[in-house]
Amino acid sequence: MAQVLAIVPTAGLDAVLVAVELALESTRQGRVSVEHVINVLARLTAVPAPESAATALQVSTPPLANTERYDSLRADTTTEEADHA
Repeated sequence: MAQVLAIVPTAGLDAVLVAVELALESTRQGRVSVEHVINVLARLTAVPAPESAATALQVSTPPLANTERYDSLRADTTTEEADHA
């Protein structure tokens, strides 16, 4: 848990204590890993995702799958592939 204490100077004591408490509440055994505490701390301090932007743009030509074009781009379709181990 020394690694958790090493986070205190950068994240702050209060934030680390809250992260440890939340990590302890989310586990059944009462033991948490340093990675779990760091993950909870990152979620607490993460910037919220921006809302989706409304736009009037629309697709004029819908995308179409063109498998014939893919086959035509292959170098040589007449030879069989070699078996690989």
